[in-house]
Amino acid sequence: MILDNTAKIIASEGISNLSMEQISRNAGISKSLMYKYFDSLTDLLKELLKRELQQLRRLQASAAENARTFEELVRNITHEYLSYIDERGLIIERLQSEPSVSNMHDPTDYGRKAAVDYLASIVSKHFDMPMHIARAATDISFGLPASAGEYLLREKVDRDELEDLTVSMIIGSCTAARNDYLTRQRELKR
Repeated sequence: MILDNTAKIIASEGISNLSMEQISRNAGISKSLMYKYFDSLTDLLKELLKRELQQLRRLQASAAENARTFEELVRNITHEYLSYIDERGLIIERLQSEPSVSNMHDPTDYGRKAAVDYLASIVSKHFDMPMHIARAATDISFGLPASAGEYLLREKVDRDELEDLTVSMIIGSCTAARNDYLTRQRELKR
């Protein structure tokens, strides 16, 4: 209940003026009860970030497992992300932008590095490119759904259309890395 109320406040108001007092008031519990579960606001926010990341990564991992083609893989993962943003707002992004919260080192499989490594291995095989290039292209492309999510909330556009555009941009970046970047880096044949 504490985490749920904190998430609602962050989604609607952000983090800058958030306090344990505000959360306890919104949750309808005493501030002392809040401190029974969380030593500080930072501890509470770290726990919320961990919960939100785990929830999103589980949804995306499940969506990835059901993909048969590269486009389905990208579409399924992007769809889960944009659906999450549409329903929950920018909770994860706001928490990650808070320095005291974002320095969390989560050893679970729900972190960005594990997700990038998993997808980069698929990109490397599918596009026949070196792993270091696939990893860079994948990691950079993670920013596209995040930007699309912000755009979705800011501009109130059609989510399906935005999903199509985002999927095209991600696949296009992988294709460009293989067809353009790697071709330009190849040793000149004379």
